[in-house]
Amino acid sequence: LERLTDGRTPVETHARRRDPVFKLRKGLPIGSKITLRGESAREFLEKALIAKRKALKQSNFDKQGNFAFGVHEYIDFPGAKYDPTIAMFGFDVCVSLSRKGRRVSLRKMRSAAVGKGHRISKDEAMGFAKDNLNVRIE
Repeated sequence: LERLTDGRTPVETHARRRDPVFKLRKGLPIGSKITLRGESAREFLEKALIAKRKALKQSNFDKQGNFAFGVHEYIDFPGAKYDPTIAMFGFDVCVSLSRKGRRVSLRKMRSAAVGKGHRISKDEAMGFAKDNLNVRIE
C-alpha cells in the first residue's frame, strides 16, 4: 500500500474478537488501511479504476452514496511491479462521498440530523462516478 500511494504510511488493523474458525485472536493484526483525501485520493482512485477497466456494477453503490470495489491483484495497478517477497495480494477500495455540512451529524456538541435532500443518494453517486471519473456502470 505504501508503494501504491506514493509513500503514505499504512495503519495496521487488528481483530476485534476471537474467531477460532479463521484462527483469529483478539488483537491479532489482520490487515492495513490508508485514508486518502483531496487530490491524492483522486489520483489513486483513477489508477485503481484503470485496474478495473473503468467499469463498476450498480451493486457496488449503496444507499448513502458510497461505493466500493476490489482489485484482484496489486500488479493490475498501473505502475506496480511484482515483488516476490509480497507474493500476490488484492485490495479493496472504499469511497465515501459527502456534501459540506455533514459534520453537523458527526460533531459531539449540538449534533443534528442531516436532511434527506442534503444526503447523497445512490443515483447521485453513480452520476458523480460517470461524470467525474469516466466510469462505465453495468
